[in-house]
Amino acid sequence: MSKLNIGMIGAGFIGQLAHLMNFIEIPDCKVQALAEFKPELRNKVAARFGIPKTYASHLDLLQDDEIDAVVVVTPRPFTGPTVLDCLNARKHVLSEKPMVGCSEQGKRLLDAANANNVKYAVGYMKRFDEGVEAAKNALDEALQTGSLGDILSVHATCYMGNSYCNPYGHVVTQESAEYPSVGWSIAPKWLPEEYHQRFGAYLNTYSHVTNLLRYLFDHTPSIEFVNLTNHTGQLVVLGFKNFLATLQTGKMSHRGWSEEVRITFTDGEITLFLPPALLRNVPASVEIYRAGKIQEQIRPYINWSWAFRRQAEAFVTDILEQKPMRNSAEEGFKEVLLTEAIWEAEMQRIGSLNKLMEVAI
Repeated sequence: MSKLNIGMIGAGFIGQLAHLMNFIEIPDCKVQALAEFKPELRNKVAARFGIPKTYASHLDLLQDDEIDAVVVVTPRPFTGPTVLDCLNARKHVLSEKPMVGCSEQGKRLLDAANANNVKYAVGYMKRFDEGVEAAKNALDEALQTGSLGDILSVHATCYMGNSYCNPYGHVVTQESAEYPSVGWSIAPKWLPEEYHQRFGAYLNTYSHVTNLLRYLFDHTPSIEFVNLTNHTGQLVVLGFKNFLATLQTGKMSHRGWSEEVRITFTDGEITLFLPPALLRNVPASVEIYRAGKIQEQIRPYINWSWAFRRQAEAFVTDILEQKPMRNSAEEGFKEVLLTEAIWEAEMQRIGSLNKLMEVAI
């Protein structure tokens, strides 16, 4: 296979801006087909981006033997069942995150990918940000050499903001979509219905941060403390091998995007500042502070690049060259498991508080 033939499933806002616009410019692939429920949007997007084949259903696209791989960008309840159809049709898959709403669903997808011997990636694109790579290189060096001492703590925050940055160039229509089913649940069955939307929102946004932490430290943490529902903001304390990491989250009306990871050592700090997701060619920035006798601050220049573009390039290369995927479905599945563990701890905390209140009464 010298060139990868790709089918796009979903032509909405993110599908166009974050995925389609990148894949059409990669020399080693060709976007050959588009599946989209909305007929006007389907036709206009295909015309705009020169896509030769269009389908009203992803099931029709999957019958196309010319298609090697698909990019799935659908509303969250439909991501899982759509991906399952694609894997069973023996197509390589890149889907948006989260892969599913619960681990039971995720296991079905992993099993399907393994049974059909296809590659399956989940869109945690921040792993491909060049600033993130620079921070990880600095962290790995500090840990190997001991140049910054021992890690005292890690403090990660995500208060959101405006991740879109007034984008343009995508097709918009006024159509409403009529989906053939309600899709899969966005939360596990054991979670009370009243928390489903909050679980889905937490998994959708903040699993980016836990995924980033796991990538930086090559470790899946334990859950040490959780408080998600008592206050406007949320707090999670994660246990890594030799240190604790706090994850504080919430929503603020930030003009840009408020997300950072601060790694504090006995003799310095490494701080990573994440950009808005759709701000093209602006990577994360990194600050390295060396304490002790040196007392210097380093701010490396990072190449102008975009995580979404680099993710698309890696997806094509990994399939053509049979390489392991940095954002594999196995990694995406770990995010579902970790988010479930966080919310299970929250339910236990609420249950314990309720019992204490009953005793007090």
